[in-house]
Amino acid sequence: MSRIHLFSGGLELANLVVSSGVLYHSWAAVRDLYSEINQNEQQSLSVRYKVSQQPNSTTIAFFTWPACSKDYIIQGGGGEDLVSSSTLKESFPLFEFLCTKTNPQFSINKAALELFASIRDSLPSLKSQIDSKPVIITGNSLGGSVASLFTLWLLEKINLSSTKTRPLCITFGSPLVGDDGLQEATSKYPTWNSCFLHVVSDQDPIPRVLISPHNPIDSIYKPFGTFLLHSELGCACFEDSQSILDLLTATYLEGPENQNPNQVLEFYEALVQHLNHKVICKDTTQLVKRNTKSFEAGIITQLEAIGLVRPQSLQQQQRNNGIDNLITRTERQEKKLVILKRQVFDPSKKLNDIKINMAYLEWYKKHFKDKGIGYYDSYKNSGNLSDLNVVRYKKILTCYWEEMVDEAEKKPQKEGASFRTRWLFAGTNYRRMCEPLDIAEYYNKGLKDYINQGRPKHYKQLEQWLKEIEKPASNPSQLKKQNVASSLTEDSCFWAHVEEARISCELLSSRESSIGEKESSKHNLVEFENYVLSLMKNYAVSPEIFLPRSSFMLWWKEYEEIIRKGIMGAAYYSPLTDLMKSRSYQNYATGGLEIP
Repeated sequence: MSRIHLFSGGLELANLVVSSGVLYHSWAAVRDLYSEINQNEQQSLSVRYKVSQQPNSTTIAFFTWPACSKDYIIQGGGGEDLVSSSTLKESFPLFEFLCTKTNPQFSINKAALELFASIRDSLPSLKSQIDSKPVIITGNSLGGSVASLFTLWLLEKINLSSTKTRPLCITFGSPLVGDDGLQEATSKYPTWNSCFLHVVSDQDPIPRVLISPHNPIDSIYKPFGTFLLHSELGCACFEDSQSILDLLTATYLEGPENQNPNQVLEFYEALVQHLNHKVICKDTTQLVKRNTKSFEAGIITQLEAIGLVRPQSLQQQQRNNGIDNLITRTERQEKKLVILKRQVFDPSKKLNDIKINMAYLEWYKKHFKDKGIGYYDSYKNSGNLSDLNVVRYKKILTCYWEEMVDEAEKKPQKEGASFRTRWLFAGTNYRRMCEPLDIAEYYNKGLKDYINQGRPKHYKQLEQWLKEIEKPASNPSQLKKQNVASSLTEDSCFWAHVEEARISCELLSSRESSIGEKESSKHNLVEFENYVLSLMKNYAVSPEIFLPRSSFMLWWKEYEEIIRKGIMGAAYYSPLTDLMKSRSYQNYATGGLEIP
């Protein structure tokens, strides 16, 4: 009986595709498209495609004709057959969304890219035929490469949050499409990587033509997605890039240099017929008998299924060094893949813990508000046991959001934007709650200019993301005024501005300050007044700043004395100083302060 061995994360994908008949119907779409081609046509290589609407799915098949040769796919070799994304930014920016800060560029096979570019004008029409039904994209040989590129293009164009609209690309005998940059861009995100299943016969040279035969690991081209490798004995499924390169090379049964395209198609026709309606299972019957570790035994079972290892030789312990090395490498690479998958940052798993930590900080904030000092100044003075607990909670929150921001920065443009939008509300609350505590620590060390010299990157990024989606400020609503007492200050750097204003007061009052320092301090204090007034006018600052023992009120006492002495000028007046002297700010917490 045929054995289909599904390994690593490709298990669910391959199981679904084979057992549901999707593999069979995908190949049928390719075969039907091929049968419609007039094989006597004499013309340059071109892409043919066909859209088939079924009751429960849409299938888009790609085929290239005339049949391509190895030389056409390679087009020079040595990297000359690759086109860098950096050269496509202006002329063909369809894949620019795959670039990230950590992976700024990648390369695509020139032949595949040229064929895909030839149908550029047809892409909107093809996309318009994709509705709410599942879409299957398929192709053979270079048609499979075009199918892969079309699927990559779709990743930016459709909603991937729904499994119904997520495309599934199934290729048959497709050559590799791009380099390690493209592999990293695609494989790093499980949602994307799970969109690709590449079926390869051990008799087809085309999927191996871009791989270095003597040292596959050093190949410029790298695979992505799940590979279903087939031999007359059965199938095995792998996801790890290096394992796939090794196994594509090791499983090839070399035939004639230039095989008839009809012969290659017959390979896949027989392959699909062989797999159709077969039971998918893992062969575990001999695992107990072997004197091997379970993970290695699993690897050996896969290699048996594609004809690289014979069971009897294992029992007699007569494996050669080449097979031993292949088993060892494959085991090491697959273990590494498993570890990497476990390390994928999933913010939702820690969300409950983060909510608990934020809830404690909310309690801390309210507790010291009732004591008339505010949580910023309480933390700055650090005289309570609860302040020490806050250090721990803040550290946990900071580690979480630093990792969150870093993960969002690594994601491609569309994925990153969706990720940021989903978590921005929680990130903004964290920033507004915790950054004041970092500011307190900074100025306690005697440092200056937090905003330009000491502000952590993740705070800057969270603030920038908010600005990108925030609407221009308008007059505060009545609801915002009523709720201001329970709100956080919108500018998380407010207390840094307060500390700088106090430093300016100190410089202005000191006899040792130069004339230049005094003039600069005056200018800074006027700017600070305007800044505070603007926040108050928009009800964008917490009423806690007016608590009697807050740093802001300490600043006001220092500044009021400077004004009294005439240092700011004779009969100095400003809207903020008038508001503070008259104590009109006392109406702010109830929403009753009107500032013209």
